[in-house]
Amino acid sequence: MQQYYVYIMTSVSGTLYIGVTNDLQRRVNQHKENVLGGFTQKYSCHHLAYYEVTNDIKVAITREKQLKGWTRAKKLTLIKSTNPTWRDLSEGF
Repeated sequence: MQQYYVYIMTSVSGTLYIGVTNDLQRRVNQHKENVLGGFTQKYSCHHLAYYEVTNDIKVAITREKQLKGWTRAKKLTLIKSTNPTWRDLSEGF
């Protein structure tokens, strides 16, 4: 069964990036290696701070849009609720 991930990448300066993928490890590596260009390269969003897993792509896309619509404060609260020390969750990849 396919899995989909909604994730939040952060930068040292505190910039947040929210995305969706079906291969979290590959996507995080792409962000870290600046292969994707665009926003995450410009703002150096290389730290995986949060992610969720679902088996339904529609649910993942809906959740991504929901998170993008949240205030910064609400996004930070979400991250802190599961990752209070802000460790890079991709360290185990």
